[in-house]
Amino acid sequence: MSKYVIIVAGGSGSRFGSALPKQFLPLNGVPVLIRTISRFAEADSSIHVIVVLPNGQIGNWLELCGAQSFFLAHSIVAGGQSRWQSVKNALDSITVSEGDLIAVHDGVRPLVPVSVIAEAFRVAAKNGSAVPCVPVTDTIRQVTDGSSHILPRRSLMAVQTPQVFNAVDLKKAYDAPFNDDFTDDASVMEAAGHKIALTKGDVRNIKITHPDDLKIAEILLKNE
Repeated sequence: MSKYVIIVAGGSGSRFGSALPKQFLPLNGVPVLIRTISRFAEADSSIHVIVVLPNGQIGNWLELCGAQSFFLAHSIVAGGQSRWQSVKNALDSITVSEGDLIAVHDGVRPLVPVSVIAEAFRVAAKNGSAVPCVPVTDTIRQVTDGSSHILPRRSLMAVQTPQVFNAVDLKKAYDAPFNDDFTDDASVMEAAGHKIALTKGDVRNIKITHPDDLKIAEILLKNE
């Protein structure tokens, strides 16, 4: 059985307010994306790492790896105009066999615990899928036609990555045309008729989207 992780790192930095893409920003001195890749190497050195980057950022990434003396093995694939297309490009770049597993992870989730990675692969090997989640702690209201109503918090979960799936099934699911309901890889698999198994996520597995997220990540990293 072969294991893969597709690390999607397609940010431009515009929403973050930085000229440098957020996946390249330093987190306690080490670029975010390098920390993300290193987590998977720490979890299981046999995992094949595929990094998806915008075509115009690949050269910058290679220069950054050289400057950081970062030599962990990984493949690089040019991304598409959407996250869905970027994942599909990565899937099209590999040949898989029955029993293989593929994880898909956000490049800007550099603090994912090794235990979350290991559990997701373990559950996916048994059930064909594994999606880490954490309970929603905020009160959520759904707005419809100008009115709103509360959603029962006990029935809601916040989804994280890595999401891990049977590799053959995931590649077949991504052969379907894109639609707006594909908000993550689990939604692509559900549309293809597959059930989704949930695993325990971790509140430290934050996604760095805004500048304050980077500050929070710095604090969390120091406390590990």
